Amino acid sequence: MKNKAFKVVADEELVRLYIETQRNIYFEEIYDRYVDKVYRKCLSFVKNEAQAEDFTHDIFLRIVLKLGSFKEHAKFSTWLYSITYNYCMDQVRQVKRQAEVALDENFDLADDGYDVELVEMQSQGLKKALQKIDPDERAILLMKYQDDFSIKEISETFKITESAVKMRLMRTKEKIKKIYTENIIFFLIVIIKVIWFWRK
Repeated sequence: MKNKAFKVVADEELVRLYIETQRNIYFEEIYDRYVDKVYRKCLSFVKNEAQAEDFTHDIFLRIVLKLGSFKEHAKFSTWLYSITYNYCMDQVRQVKRQAEVALDENFDLADDGYDVELVEMQSQGLKKALQKIDPDERAILLMKYQDDFSIKEISETFKITESAVKMRLMRTKEKIKKIYTENIIFFLIVIIKVIWFWRK
């Protein structure tokens, strides 16, 4: 049961109390405040509920271990989300590297003129375009336009200047537009080819 007395206590104060006393009641309140948000963010990366739960568990273990290093230069929520993003991106990169190795070892050119699975992927538009960019680029976009992080908060999370954040946002938006447009054109070409094939 949540402690109602903590409702008016700031995150940063809860962190100080936990560090000073090591009483679980303070960390449990932090956990209750953020576990759902961390889980949803993990789910946005992996699209698998069980895996997102595992990620959430691992992230909170990291948070317990790192709380002593929290400095109040940024809000606690920003600090927590930076750990969440970095953990998820590390996992995504690891899976991507493993997939690339498997592809190199097992690649075989299909007999068909196009890959049906690829066509299905391309047809989902913007959502899939997001999956095609680097994890760092996707994270910055999601932080800005989904999680409403300020430019300053993003710069603190990634330890880069605010100007660099703005530049990355601009370049990433241009990349997304290009991928999205290419996806639509590719899909239309495939549709035309299929129609032409069946009319032969």
